[in-house]
Formats: sequence, C-alpha cells, structure tokens
Amino acid sequence: MIVAAALLLGLAGCDDPHDATPAGTLTVLQEQQAAWVRNFNPLITTGGARWPTTAGIYEPLIIFNRAKGELTPWLATEWTWTEPARVLQLTTRSGVAWSDGKPFSADDVAFTFELLHRFPALDGSGVWTFVDAVRAVDASTVEFTFNRPYSPGVALVGNQAIVPRHVWEAVADPVSFTNPNPVATGPFTDIRRFDPQLWELGRNPHYWQEGEPKVDALRFPAVASNDQALLALVRGEVDWAGNFVPAIDRTYVARDPAHFHYWFPALGDTVFLYPQTTRPDLADVRVRRALSLAVDRAQVVRVAMYDYTHPAHVTGLSDGYTAWRRDDLAPDGGWVRFDPAAAAALLDEAGWALGADGLRHDATGAVLDLPIVCPAGWSDWVRAAQIVARNLGAIGISSRVEGLDFPSWFDRVTQGNFALAMGWSISGPTPYAFYRSLLGSATVKPVGTATATNWHRFGSPEADTLLAAFEATIDPVEQHRLAGELQRTFVESAPAIPLFPPPAWGEYSTERFTGFPSAANPYASLSPNAVPETLLVLTHLAPVDTRAAAR
Repeated sequence: MIVAAALLLGLAGCDDPHDATPAGTLTVLQEQQAAWVRNFNPLITTGGARWPTTAGIYEPLIIFNRAKGELTPWLATEWTWTEPARVLQLTTRSGVAWSDGKPFSADDVAFTFELLHRFPALDGSGVWTFVDAVRAVDASTVEFTFNRPYSPGVALVGNQAIVPRHVWEAVADPVSFTNPNPVATGPFTDIRRFDPQLWELGRNPHYWQEGEPKVDALRFPAVASNDQALLALVRGEVDWAGNFVPAIDRTYVARDPAHFHYWFPALGDTVFLYPQTTRPDLADVRVRRALSLAVDRAQVVRVAMYDYTHPAHVTGLSDGYTAWRRDDLAPDGGWVRFDPAAAAALLDEAGWALGADGLRHDATGAVLDLPIVCPAGWSDWVRAAQIVARNLGAIGISSRVEGLDFPSWFDRVTQGNFALAMGWSISGPTPYAFYRSLLGSATVKPVGTATATNWHRFGSPEADTLLAAFEATIDPVEQHRLAGELQRTFVESAPAIPLFPPPAWGEYSTERFTGFPSAANPYASLSPNAVPETLLVLTHLAPVDTRAAAR
C-alpha cells in the first residue's frame, strides 16, 4: 500500500484531463466497473443497476438520514398510524411530475408495491412478508395494511423507489427489464451519453424542487479498481467519490489543500466476515467463535484501514447506534477479541484436531478449508481479508482470499455460494433491521436463491420472538429493551463475525462545486455509497461561481 501511495503521488503530476469535462458536470466515482452496462431498473435486487438509479434517477417516499438519525420526508410529506403499528397512511407530495411531464400520484405508489407482490424477485426488502394490502385512497393518500403489527414497516415502505404506472404497466417482465431510458421523478433522468467507458446523466426538466438541481449533469468514468480511482482523485479528475484512500492527507489532500477534502465519520454499516452457516463445519457455534478469536482486528484496522476506524463492538453494532449498544454483555470482548489460544481450544473441542501438517482435520481426516471471497478491486477489504486468512492459518485453518469482480462476488454472496465472505451489514433508524438480517429466520433463503440480507443463512427462534415483539410496539422505551435482548442473542449465537465499523468514505473537490456535507456542515452523509441519502447531497450541490472567485 505504501508503494501504491508513492506511485500515485508520482503519477499525480501527469497532465490533467479535467478540461475535457463539460462545464457544470459533476464527475462521480461510486461504482468500480471495467465497462458499463446500461441498466436503470430500480426494482432489481441483484446490484446490476447503475448508480444513482435508486437515489438520483428514482426516489423513495422517505429518506433515513443516518448523519442526523432521522427520517426525512421526500415523495411522501407525512405518515400516520391509523391503527398502531398495523395500518399506515402516507400523504404523497403535491406538484411532483415524472420526467416525461405526467403527474405523479398515490396511484403510482400503490402500483409499485403491487408490482413487488406480483414479482417476488423484486421484493428485496421483503415488504410483502408484512404487507397485506396497498391501496390509493385518493390522488394524494396511499394506505398500507399490514398482516400483523409491524412498526419497522415505516422505514422499509418509505425506502422503496417508486416507478411510474403509465410506463411500467406495459413491461412484460420487470425482473429482466433493463429500463435503458428511465422515466422518473429524481433530479437527474436524462441519459445524455452511454458508452462502455463513460456515461453522462443530465437534469430532469420537471424536477419538483424549485431551482434544483443546480448541477447540470453527472459524469461517470469506468474504473476497474480502487487504485485507478485513487489516481483519478489525485489528478483532480473527480469531484465526488466514496473510496478508501491510503494516507489520505498525504496522497490526496496535500495535492491541492485548497480544494481537496474528505470526511470519514464512522457512520458505515459494520463490515463482517460471514460464515456460510449451512455448511456442517460452520454450523458449529464453537467454530464460528474460534474464527472470530483468531482475527487480530487491531492489525486489520491499522494495516488495512489506516486507523480510520476501530475494532468492532461485541454486539456488532456500529457507531451509528451508540445510544442503543450494551456494554455489559461481554466486558472482556467475549469472542470478539484476539485470543488465538482460546480459538485453538475451541477448535479442539469441536473435533478439529491439529495434524502433523499444521492443518486442522476432523475425525474423517478432512481439512478445515475456508477460503474468503472478496471484491477484487476493494483494496481495503482485500487487505483485511488477507490478514484474516493469515490469522486463520496461524491456528491451522486452510484459508486464502478469492478476489472476484464485483458482480461475481455479489452473485456468490447473495446466493450463499461461499465458505467465508467479506460483506457489509444492513442498517436503519433502529437496530431492528440489522439484527433481523443477522438472526431472523424469515430472512433465511435456500442456498442458490439470491437474498438481499442474511447471506450467511442463519435463523434464531429466540431472535424471532424478540423481533416479533419489536415489530408490535411503537413505544421507544420498549424498543430499546428489546434491542438489548437482541444484542444478547447475537453475542450468544455468534452468527457472523464483526470486524470493524467502516468509515462512511467520502472525498470531494471544491474546485468546481460547493455544498458537500462535511464535519462543519453534517447535513447528511458525504459518502455516495449512502443510498438514498445521496439525494440530500445532489440537491445541495452547486457549481462554483468562477466570476465571483476571480473577483
């Protein structure tokens, strides 16, 4: 990494192709792809749609602002329970039009959710596991009737991107539809250019926020790796990015201190090492705890993360949930600490004896072989996975990193085709979604069936009872108590291995645009990875007034 950083500094003196970018066009790095595929379907759950399909082209009803810990009205202006935790009414925003000029209404909202019902492969959040019916009461009111009390439904319903009925009712197969020319309500909807190496997205002429967006267009160059992204950043070719940057003050900010900035608050969702728990070797909680005890998180944070963060909390909850976390469950760190001797003892107890070859074998002689799948271009994750693999090797587990391009990695983890996998976690206004994705039996899918959550395929009956109780109450005091019990269940069952809460990566240049979130103005997360919060940023940015700057 040091060599790579030095190379970046040396190459940063090359000619800057910045002038090739049209005036008023914001260059963004969020995806790492060698070549672009024209897919703008906001309903698919496979991760194949281009950024910012669900937060920039299409929009949700409500945005959870993790920087402020609050729900922000968007296409819906208000929401009320007409029957506590069971019947929810949302008022849709007036004066909103689709990008083809046709009016947006509650009927579009009802249609979108009906589409998820008709095509379950689109229902990545599992909305129809708790929704019984959706209807447009009138042009500005949509009513959701849940099949049981379900207070977290507000955030899940609100987070759904909404599509226009007059376009999508003619789509025969919305699961495979790539939607190459989207009609949407977002600030940017005009596909001005689309090439395998570069595409541009222009403004929506009918956007509902008066005077927004002030940015004329978004530009997306294809980059295949984090190193390529870093090179583009230090050359000044990028206005906004969400990348891990090694030694950022030296490699990035120092190149142009007046314009190059970053903000890395610890708002990211905890990064986990996921064990595929349907495998017989990883179904044993003693083996999962041993894996965790073998990991030197301090080294992971220091070497792979450049000390931008810290080792994970024993509950797995990131810093965004400090008001919810319990510190009394395992004061010594429990199994979320570095203790190779304890790890070895657990493996011995589980029947994985250390052989003369230095590897762990079961009674049949089979080797405990646990490769780690990881996105190849994510240099911070790759480095973290390499450290973990070495840590596991030190206690006799055969392990190695299998670097895959992002689509292949995403396909493997969502279908459960792995032994160990680096992966993110799920967040929300409360810890409910986080623990549901880690412990909820309802989120467990068969191996080979894609799922947006619970990649490790673990379900806990005790957690199911607690989650059901959480769903049934809108009392915040009771929700905090139940969240504490879910934390205890997580600590006892060790379904997945928390590594560290990642910073919400965000870099920006003020050479051409202003209005980015920062520590001084934390109105939203800066990270373009924080979807759909990116809408809060896209509607705040403005081009620099070069004439005023000259004066």
